[in-house]
Order: sequence, then C-alpha cells, then structure tokens
Amino acid sequence: MNTNTESRTERDSLGELKVPAQAWYGIQTARAVVNFPISGRGPDRDFVLAHVHIKRAAAVANREAGWLKPELATAVIDACDRILNGELADQFVVDRFQAGAGTSHNMNSNEVIANLANVTLGGERGTYTPVHPNDHVNM
Repeated sequence: MNTNTESRTERDSLGELKVPAQAWYGIQTARAVVNFPISGRGPDRDFVLAHVHIKRAAAVANREAGWLKPELATAVIDACDRILNGELADQFVVDRFQAGAGTSHNMNSNEVIANLANVTLGGERGTYTPVHPNDHVNM
C-alpha cells in the first residue's frame, strides 16, 4: 500500500484505486461510491447500527466456536463497539439505494471494522492484516 498525505493506494483483484488517506473504508467501498451514485444519500443510521450489531455478534460466536482467534475477535468486537457508540458514522458512505443484494453496504462495514481493528492492533489502514474484511469480519 502506497500512501501520501491525501490518499493511499489499495489493491484488489480488479486492480488499484486511490482511497482518501484518512478514510476508514477501503477500495471496495470506494468503487461502490463511484459505481452507484444513485441518490446522493448515505445509508440510514439505524441500518448501519443493525448491521454492525450483526458483525459484532458474529465475531463473538466465531471466537466461541474457535474459528476466529481471540485477539482478532477482541479487536473486531472493540471496533464494532466504537461504531455503535457513535464513532466513524461518516465512514458509511455507500448510497442507500445501491444496486444488488447489499454487497457494497456489507463491504463498507467490513472495511471500516477491519481497518479500525488493525489500527488498534498496531497496523495501518488499508493493509488488512492481521484483520481482513472478508476473512475475519465477514465470517
């Protein structure tokens, strides 16, 4: 991941994309914002909170089942708690009417939670290690 003061470059299976350096979301959310500019309105706050509650519950369940390492689960749970307590509300940016089955909204949540968890664990935004949005938050 390359960064400067304004943006960081993230990579995925579709290539590279610049993401605002201070964004807690990542490349898939940035693509969704460009690809689905339908209403200009972000997601409903209650929708975001409900979704984060589900992500938190999944982290607890996956930790208890032994499928998610305790230290990663704790970081994910703590990230969810911070969001549920009002932090980072401005990082949920996918249009409320985006097309499809909600994949973009799901990835917006996964990326914000993963980036927050990684920074808590001493990592950087956009590196997705040790917490990956798909492998650990989307369980």
